[in-house]
Amino acid sequence: MGTRIPFILAAFALLGGTGCKKERTVEVPLVNVDISINVNLPAYNALAVTGGWVYLTGGSQGILVYRSGADSFTALDRHCTYHPEELCRVTVDASEVVARDTACCHSAVLLMDGSVVNGPAVFGLKRYNTTFNGTILRIFN
Repeated sequence: MGTRIPFILAAFALLGGTGCKKERTVEVPLVNVDISINVNLPAYNALAVTGGWVYLTGGSQGILVYRSGADSFTALDRHCTYHPEELCRVTVDASEVVARDTACCHSAVLLMDGSVVNGPAVFGLKRYNTTFNGTILRIFN
């Protein structure tokens, strides 16, 4: 019976070290998004070329759409992930490569994928799904 106790303690130590690890998530509000736009309309003229971007109404703090290739787009919620309860919103800076918030969350992200390039934010912007048929871009979750 004396040899079972160290075995049980060792088993609990192994399970305790790996079983309780939780993945951190950011609590940006979940908002239903299902938007379709015709990229050939004058309002979306900036999306005619790779590297172009526009703001759309929707999501939690607005949506940033970036054309990353001939047939590919990235749609990001503008809601900064650092202290999301403060409702900070990123805007595209003069480089047109980075979106940042200098007044509230003080973080910067890449337009291409929403990944953080300058903290204190650790998590990138929330991404929405996109499909494109050559004319209509659909953004949804």
